[in-house]
Amino acid sequence: MPAPRIEIELDKLAHNARKLTALYGSKGICITAVTKGVCGSPRIANALLNSGIRSFGDSRIANIQKMREAGLDAQFILIRSPMPNEVERVIEFADVSLNTEISIIRLLARHAAKRGKIQPIILMIELGDLREGILPSDVEPMVAEVIGLRGVKLIGLGTNLACFGGVRPTEAKMQELSVIAGNLQQQFGITFEIVSGGNSANYQWFVSTPDVGLVNHLRIGEAILLGCDTLTRERISGLYTDAFTLVAEVIELKTKPSRPYGEIAQDAFGRVPVFEDKGNMERAILALGRQDVDGSAIKPRIKADVLGASSDHLILNVSGLGLQVGDEVQFDVGYSALLRVMTSAYVEKVYLSQT
Repeated sequence: MPAPRIEIELDKLAHNARKLTALYGSKGICITAVTKGVCGSPRIANALLNSGIRSFGDSRIANIQKMREAGLDAQFILIRSPMPNEVERVIEFADVSLNTEISIIRLLARHAAKRGKIQPIILMIELGDLREGILPSDVEPMVAEVIGLRGVKLIGLGTNLACFGGVRPTEAKMQELSVIAGNLQQQFGITFEIVSGGNSANYQWFVSTPDVGLVNHLRIGEAILLGCDTLTRERISGLYTDAFTLVAEVIELKTKPSRPYGEIAQDAFGRVPVFEDKGNMERAILALGRQDVDGSAIKPRIKADVLGASSDHLILNVSGLGLQVGDEVQFDVGYSALLRVMTSAYVEKVYLSQT
C-alpha cells in the first residue's frame, strides 16, 4: 500500500456516531456531525449518514460544497461566520450559517432576497472563550435588526467554548445561554428552533447535568472521530479511539548522537532547539513531515519516541526495536494531527469497510 497514508475505519466512526446520537438524544439534544477535521470527506460523511446523522457542520464552504455535490442528503451548517466574499456560495450551498457580525448578516439578507431565498442563521453568543461571539450586552439590538431583515431568518442561538481560551462549558455557562435564549424569545415573541450549547467539550456537562435547559443541539466532531472527551482527551466509554491509523515508511536508519554538534542557531521554523544528551541512539527517519502532520500530536504504536520533525522528515528514537529501512510504523493521531493529515495532499487516504 502507498505510504504515508491514513487508514480510516468507517465502521468504527459509524459506531461512535450511533452511540453519541443515542446518548445526547436521551436528554433531547440532537447533534450535528462536524466534518472539518476530515476535510469534509464525502466517504466519512456518508458513513455517518448511514449511522443516523442527518446534519453536518463544517467551517469551510468548499467542504460543504464537496459533500453536497457528492449527493449527500442532509442538512449542512456553516459553523464559521461567513467571509464577505463567500456570501453567495453560502446561500447556494449552506442550509444554515453561524453568524456574529451584522454587516455580514446584511449581505446574506441582500443576496438571499435577490435570489428569492431565505438564509436561516444562528447567532453565536460570547460566553468567555473569546473566540467568536456577540457579547450578551449587545445581543438585543442585534436580534431586533435581524428579525426585521428580509432574506434571513433567525432560527437560533449558540455558543462555543473550550476551543481558543479553553473555557469549560460548565453548568453555569449552559444556564446562562438558556437564560439569554429564554429572555430573547419572551422579549421578541419568537421561538428558537436551535439552542446550540457547544461541541465535543460539552460531554462532562451533559452527563452530569440534571437539566439541559433550553439547549437542544451540539456540534460534535472530535468525539465522533477520535472517541474522546476533549477536555481531558480520555476515552468516552463505549467509543472507538483508533478509527484512524497513520502509517509512515522508514527511509533512513542509523545510530547517531542524541544531541546535535556544532554551533547552534535557529532551525527551519525559527526556533533555537535544545536537546538532552542521551548518548548514541538508533534514529529512524520516516517520510512524513510537518507539512503533513503535527508531530506533537501523534503516538507510535511501537515503543519509539518522536524526537521531532522538519518539513518532510519525522525523526524517531527506535533503539532496540530491530526496524529496517522500508518498514512501516503505525501511529495513533490526536485532533491537530488528524486535521493536518486529512488536509495534506501527500498523505494517501485509505478507507476501510463500508465500500
